[in-house]
Amino acid sequence: MNHILKCHRTVKIDLVKGKGCTLYDVHGKRYTDFEAGSWAVALGYNHPRIHRVMREQMERVIHLGCPYPNALAEKAAVQVLDTLAYPGGKCIFLSSGSEAVEFGVQSAKRLTGRPLLLALADSYLAAYGSAGRKSPEEWALFDWHGCITCSHPDACDAGCSRLEEIPFERVGGFVFEVGGSPNRIKFPPRSLIQTLANRVKRRCGLVLANEVTSGLGRTGAWYGFQHYGLQPDIVALGKGLGNGYPVSAVAMTGAIADGLENSAFQYAQSHENDPLGCAIAREVIGVMQEDELVERSERVGAYFLRELERLAERHAAIKEVRGRGLLIGIEFARTNEHSANSARVYRKLLERGFLVGYTLTAHLFRLSPALTIDEREIARFLENLDHILESCDDRV
Repeated sequence: MNHILKCHRTVKIDLVKGKGCTLYDVHGKRYTDFEAGSWAVALGYNHPRIHRVMREQMERVIHLGCPYPNALAEKAAVQVLDTLAYPGGKCIFLSSGSEAVEFGVQSAKRLTGRPLLLALADSYLAAYGSAGRKSPEEWALFDWHGCITCSHPDACDAGCSRLEEIPFERVGGFVFEVGGSPNRIKFPPRSLIQTLANRVKRRCGLVLANEVTSGLGRTGAWYGFQHYGLQPDIVALGKGLGNGYPVSAVAMTGAIADGLENSAFQYAQSHENDPLGCAIAREVIGVMQEDELVERSERVGAYFLRELERLAERHAAIKEVRGRGLLIGIEFARTNEHSANSARVYRKLLERGFLVGYTLTAHLFRLSPALTIDEREIARFLENLDHILESCDDRV
């Protein structure tokens, strides 16, 4: 791998085949993927229905120029909008989650004409553009961690000095990323999110939901914002929409779509509304509905989280376990005399054939397996993690 540009941490494994939640390297070694290919393979690798649709559409047409909308894009849009209960809304299909978020951000800027957008300080949002930079000239970033110990946990104090520091009169939209940065997996209080959204809406601002990593069943609901009782104006989708194929979407209510079209907003992208991506998105949503994978994510995720919490009670190395549905984080202790080195635990899991997301700076394992993961694989992971932590305990 000497000619691949390294822009982030990489793992030296040559993976060549996948099936369900299992990957195999060039030597035939088996790995269970608890990160679902960077959260994207929501239905598992080599899903037969997705691959059938891909083959059939590839025999027809995979790409059309952006001036040529097609019936597949229209049908896919209706399906996405149905999951959001946006009957009069509109969609555009793009290529990545970052692009979808940035499209939503630029739409909000165009519609409101205000200089700032509001986001939680630990949000990731996007890899590039305004949403990626989050410069102070364009963004008001709110550090919500002090709200965890607030004396008003169920309803924000209208006179809260921290909220008063936000220049709401200059804010055109609130961009909410459920779970904060994917490298943290922290869920802010419901009352705080509702307060921020309501204050923005009262000034005719917009609410945008970044559902790239939390949407499409990941948190045990169709969308993460549903845990907060929000009704966003714009929703960005990515990752699981294509089950690994690069397709994303921006959905918006009818009123917002009409306003954007009437504003003479211009956007053209070579793979906009591509037939192949739209065909895949349609089948992904169909499989999720028919196999009741949203409900399964809630049920299996609750079991996984409960068992991890039991492990945390037994091993002081685990500082905290937190999650919703099949979006789960394990944070390791840093200074405790009984703490395991998170990097060592990560390496041991890798040796035993388990792939997890790992953020070294946060000492965090990110668990976001395919929504189809077999509970027996979860039990096998728990057993191996337990043994690894026991060996670390013995070294104290």
